[in-house]
Amino acid sequence: MSNAMYNKMWHQTQEALNSLLDTESQKMMEPQKNQVFIFQMLATFYIKYVQIFRNLENVYDQIVHPQKRILIRKILDAVMGRILELKNEMVELELTEFHYFDDILQDLKLEPQQLDIPIPKYFLKEKLEVIKGREKILSQILAESGLDVSAEVWRGFHQCKRTERQRREEMIFLGMNPPPLFNEVSAAMIQADRLCHLRNKVQIKHEEEYRDALVTIKDDLKLTEGPDIKENLQDQIRHWFIECRNLTGTFPDYPNEEEGGSAIIFSNKTPQQVIDDIVASQDEEEKTKKKKKEKKPKKEKKEKETKETKEKNKQEEEEMWKMSPSVFLHTMEEGNSVYKDLWKNKDESWNFPQDYDPELIKEDKRKELESEIRVQVDELMRQELKNLKLAVNREKELSARTGKKKGGKKKNKKKKGRKGKKDKDLTVDRTIESLYKELVEEGLLIQALKVSLSDYIGEYSYLGTSLRQVSIEPMPSLLDVRQLITLYAILPLGSAAVHEKAPLVKSLLLAGPSGVGKKMLVHAICTETGANLFNLSAANITGKYPGKSGLQMMLHVVFKVARKLQPSVVWIGDTEKTFYKKVPHAERKMEPKRLKKQLPKMLKLLKPDDRILIVGTTKRPFDAELQPFCKAYQKIILVPRPDYASRYVLWKEIIQRHGGVITDTLSVSCLAKITDGFTQGHIVQVVKEVLTERRIRQQSHKPLTALEFIASLTSMNPVYQEEEDSFKDWYAKTPMGKKRALALTGGNKENEKDKGKKEKKGKKEKKKK
Repeated sequence: MSNAMYNKMWHQTQEALNSLLDTESQKMMEPQKNQVFIFQMLATFYIKYVQIFRNLENVYDQIVHPQKRILIRKILDAVMGRILELKNEMVELELTEFHYFDDILQDLKLEPQQLDIPIPKYFLKEKLEVIKGREKILSQILAESGLDVSAEVWRGFHQCKRTERQRREEMIFLGMNPPPLFNEVSAAMIQADRLCHLRNKVQIKHEEEYRDALVTIKDDLKLTEGPDIKENLQDQIRHWFIECRNLTGTFPDYPNEEEGGSAIIFSNKTPQQVIDDIVASQDEEEKTKKKKKEKKPKKEKKEKETKETKEKNKQEEEEMWKMSPSVFLHTMEEGNSVYKDLWKNKDESWNFPQDYDPELIKEDKRKELESEIRVQVDELMRQELKNLKLAVNREKELSARTGKKKGGKKKNKKKKGRKGKKDKDLTVDRTIESLYKELVEEGLLIQALKVSLSDYIGEYSYLGTSLRQVSIEPMPSLLDVRQLITLYAILPLGSAAVHEKAPLVKSLLLAGPSGVGKKMLVHAICTETGANLFNLSAANITGKYPGKSGLQMMLHVVFKVARKLQPSVVWIGDTEKTFYKKVPHAERKMEPKRLKKQLPKMLKLLKPDDRILIVGTTKRPFDAELQPFCKAYQKIILVPRPDYASRYVLWKEIIQRHGGVITDTLSVSCLAKITDGFTQGHIVQVVKEVLTERRIRQQSHKPLTALEFIASLTSMNPVYQEEEDSFKDWYAKTPMGKKRALALTGGNKENEKDKGKKEKKGKKEKKKK
């Protein structure tokens, strides 16, 4: 695609965003009652924003004009944030993390795959050098301390990737044999890739030229226009002094630097408007004095009336649903209006290569220069005003000055004392590099495996809506899980702008049977965002940093490094052990509950600008004490065993990735049917066992059959329905699960409390017996 095509794509996306912002601002004003209608509205907005996000992400990745990219990035981050806000609204409305949009997708004529949220490529592209450098240091430390075990893993992994690439080049449509003209198609793909790389190079070159121009153009302006700007500002301020004295009889007070100096008086105002403001403020003062005298007795009646009306309005508002105010809508609207004013109808015939626009830089730099000069002018003019005031009334000015000084000093002293107590740095004398090295050597900072989220293969579930209509809570599909990982983990960790303002998710729990890819998802989060991976699993911290002070030091170092080198993921594997109801005798020496009291404290300390996510994984959540467990993990995601559709895709993909060829003799659907209850881990294990190097070579004269794989399956235990149900039952006891169950049965919260009391009584009686 050419520059013109991406520009056209941007214009079309902006048009779509503009109309969506219009409809959203209309709908937000109307309070609603019907829950089905509200969900339809939220879901439609959500899906439309996802489409805009997909296009904007593509445009931002490929467009080469540096000033356009700044605006697109601002809008892209705001769209991401709005998607997270809408997701949050839907979760609170339906009291579930998973939603089904089948009917809305049909109305909008979209495929389920178009719901897939892209991961912006800029997450990694813009800090590639940092990530590469960090990986190099990490592998060096691991090699020096003899902890590098990754080499064996990598050999197999790279071979898988190589095979996968070869397969992709060979297979075209539904696994059919490649047609004779296939090479021509791949040549086109190679050409497209080459163009993308070239465009990226141009993007970097234009970016550098733009940054240089920012400096040179500003320096030129300082020389040519700086003295005039200074003179004009001084004249303007002097005129204000004199006019104020003429109109009010006294000189004005000069605003502090913290308040914005003279800018708050003259921002976007002509000198005449400033004079009008002075007159108006005088008139207002006089009016308010008169009103105070007149309107004292009538107040009591009014207060009674307003109280009654307020109560009525409150009741009505509680019944009606209204969307929460958005933090990101304003940014999108701002970006949209900049687009309309600046880019929509701009003649760019002169700028075919799409380099920077010098005139736009001049406009911005003029404003910047003016505000810098204004600070200098303010200092001079403050002194000038002081001299004027002193000349008029020397004594008053002197007493006011000494009074201010005395008061100011005392306050500052108190504040300083308080601050010192709060942030106690236990490692003031240590560099981040040395702390980083220590954590790697202790095995607390580990190398994340390079797996992308797309490697977490899964299919969309088409039954969700139908099951919910008959009040059956469906198990989420693998695609649903992938969506939530993107929304709650990857987007906020990847973008600081999104993390700071979107609904904050500090901790995430992945619960599901063994082998469903929970650890893989943790590694994928790190791979997609370039995050550091800290391992605070109970087994991993055993014997490290002993004692209470040791534990304190360990967490201090982990979170200090995690903050400094953010984004970071703190992973707690088998996290139910931290919250054991009863510690098994064999594990007592391990002290699994070391983090129990510390984890909530760490969560409290995390702020919106700390891009740190705590991720727990568990295959036995039922062993944990429910209340503290759910308090520690803000979001709980059930990771299911794969359903038929996902198993079909898994078998096909994994066989091909390991060098297998799928022919008519191999019934993939048969394998998918037979392996109900088997996980991704089982399937990978079976494929590895069957597809030895020797077997791969034999394929040309002895094609693969389903029977070969079935033989290997017999030695494995599947995840039975009962185990999956036990996860569902456990989830029903979590705060979100309880709320959902209540909403479905339409029960009251009071009834729920009574039930709880009865249960407690029953337990006590049992104990007595």
